[in-house]
Amino acid sequence: MDKKRRIVVKVGTNVMTNKDNRILGPILKSLVRQIATLYEEDIMVVLVSSGSAIAGKEILGQISVEDASKRRQVYSSVGQPRMMRHYYSIFHDYGMRCAQVLATKRDFSPGIHRENMINCYESLLSEGIIPIANEDDAVSVTMSMFSDNDELASLVAELIGAEKLIILSDTDGLYTGHPEHDDSEKLNKVQIDENVEKYVQQSEKGEGEGRGGMESKIKIAKGTAAKNIDTYIANGKREDVILDIMAGKPVGTKFTT
Repeated sequence: MDKKRRIVVKVGTNVMTNKDNRILGPILKSLVRQIATLYEEDIMVVLVSSGSAIAGKEILGQISVEDASKRRQVYSSVGQPRMMRHYYSIFHDYGMRCAQVLATKRDFSPGIHRENMINCYESLLSEGIIPIANEDDAVSVTMSMFSDNDELASLVAELIGAEKLIILSDTDGLYTGHPEHDDSEKLNKVQIDENVEKYVQQSEKGEGEGRGGMESKIKIAKGTAAKNIDTYIANGKREDVILDIMAGKPVGTKFTT
């Protein structure tokens, strides 16, 4: 029997939280609903989900650990089970099963670690189980860290032979200027050799927010597209964004060769 089609969807912290840094249940439910729809169409999804640090901070509030790296370890360790509880419950409502797959950068290096990752994903997907991937923030520090979960999503897409990588952000895609400016235009398609980095706007981030800004997303998107995996940057809060992309609608910004 032919292997089912596969895609990777990465959802960032800014998508799943409100301005007060609280996890938005309706966003998670919308993501799962779309994944369930694709599942019925024999398209398997690996979900790369941020949010553990924010979820941990929701539970603990301010803590006495002063070092930022160690504080992130604490928040992520506490928040990861909370995130999986959210996902488990929502997937269960659709009669689906999900699994947690935590990784560090070294797990994708050639050798036994990579083989173990391949075996894990292939076994889960063969059983119709939705893998939910995240960086293992509890032990992933310095050299073993991904630049952000966009990098993790790209590595997973290559690992499982995905046809698409969809990076969900809080903007509609890449613009020629600031998204809120009237003279800015959204780029529907970008070739990997185009100099679109010049359009990137810098922004400030607070503690607990994701590490990956637009500059990082462009770099990851180009690198992934170069491996013949169509890559999209799109607004995760847009209704049916994943389904629309899969239907070929001009949603977000598509990176291609």
